[in-house]
Amino acid sequence: MSLLENYQQIRQKTIEFCSLLEIEDYAIQVVDFASPAKWHLAHTTWFFETFILKNQVKDYQEFDKNFNYLFNSYYNNVGKRILQNNRGNMSRPSTSKVLDYRKYVDVKMQEFLKDIADKKVIDLVTLGLNHEQQHQELLITDVKYMLGHNPLLPSLDSAFNLVKDSNIDTKKIKIKAGIYEIGYQGNDFCYDNELGVHKVYVDDFEINNHLITNGEYLEFMNSGGYSDFNFWLDEGWTWVNNDKINAPMYWHKIDNEWHYYTLAGLQKVDKNAILSHINYYEASAFAEWKGMRLPTEFEWEIASNNLDWGKRWEWTNSAYLAYPRFEKENGAVGEYNGKFMSNKMVLRGASVATSKNHSRNTYRNFFHSSDRWQFTGLRLAK
Repeated sequence: MSLLENYQQIRQKTIEFCSLLEIEDYAIQVVDFASPAKWHLAHTTWFFETFILKNQVKDYQEFDKNFNYLFNSYYNNVGKRILQNNRGNMSRPSTSKVLDYRKYVDVKMQEFLKDIADKKVIDLVTLGLNHEQQHQELLITDVKYMLGHNPLLPSLDSAFNLVKDSNIDTKKIKIKAGIYEIGYQGNDFCYDNELGVHKVYVDDFEINNHLITNGEYLEFMNSGGYSDFNFWLDEGWTWVNNDKINAPMYWHKIDNEWHYYTLAGLQKVDKNAILSHINYYEASAFAEWKGMRLPTEFEWEIASNNLDWGKRWEWTNSAYLAYPRFEKENGAVGEYNGKFMSNKMVLRGASVATSKNHSRNTYRNFFHSSDRWQFTGLRLAK
């Protein structure tokens, strides 16, 4: 597939998902970490306009000079921007104007991509496309958070239950102690935080091929897992008590039976389905309760060729830190990953919301220990 065709396909995928929304859905921001759909549509477009068109197309005319301020996310090198928690306050520009913005930039980009040979520019366009795929996943999870906190718990689409997957088998994978290479070694796209191939030593370990199910997690809940401090990290125990947590996100006890919100509406919890929407604190507590542990990100990567993965982002027991010889790019692109290497934990794999062809066994996702609005789950090791 050509770069132009890839651009067209990925950009269209974003619009296809948004076609499921009502016009009122586009501008809502329920919490500061979940951005409105309208902002996602504009920000991913802003990326191409700012980093490609304005720098590469002679006499390029910006669609709207205010959009750099409105739709820059966190790139300090590019200029001032609105605060993240204000993204839902923008009733203007309208959704229709944002869609016009996408069309305007798409026309300019498609003209530009017909005759492009500079590898650095091609790499930057490829980064922009992977960036859009990241936001496609964020769109799904942000929309779920919005609708999942609507009093009516409405369905986005009857076929959009993304938490119904089950495990293929329950075998355990044994890995011998030794020295292994970690990091991306291919020739295709990867993020800079995957680079810096290096060797690590791991001792003998065993890792489950299956992810924890809702039924297994219900056993933890029913045994008093959320009320026994012995299983919890100190920060996690504080979080449980301060926020009065007693179940994964989107779970509701109705008539003494657990239900959960899916994008297909409220449904009874499927005990055989893979657990989702838990944070690192909950994953760690469950592992402690089972007398096991979470794998490190290195153990996960070493075992990945033998694992069934890609159905949930999987919490690891590794802090998000730079690999040896990690180097940030100069300028705004260098802000993409490196500056977030603090107070985050690594998740490996992918989820049911991850865009097609956007997963690798070296991919390092990262969230704060309390985050659970993504499709996050766990597997155990020992």
